[in-house]
Amino acid sequence: MDQPSSAYSHVIDAIDVETYLLCGSAQEGHELARRLGRELNLGDVDVMFEEFDGYGVRVRFRSMVHRPAANYAWLGEKEGA
Repeated sequence: MDQPSSAYSHVIDAIDVETYLLCGSAQEGHELARRLGRELNLGDVDVMFEEFDGYGVRVRFRSMVHRPAANYAWLGEKEGA
């Protein structure tokens, strides 16, 4: 890794985000988390955990960078190979 590269290019699997969202229900929190993922340019995200406490929801969502069996750039594999 002699050449400078983005931190994103070093992600092996996924990016997880955990936060607390003010909302009126677990369903609303779930939808807000999915919207937040898109607003952060993470694309469609998977909600991994949600816990509504009456005021909001503690939520963790995941954006997959490389899915299992994908072509891995760090192994010198090319897309579609």
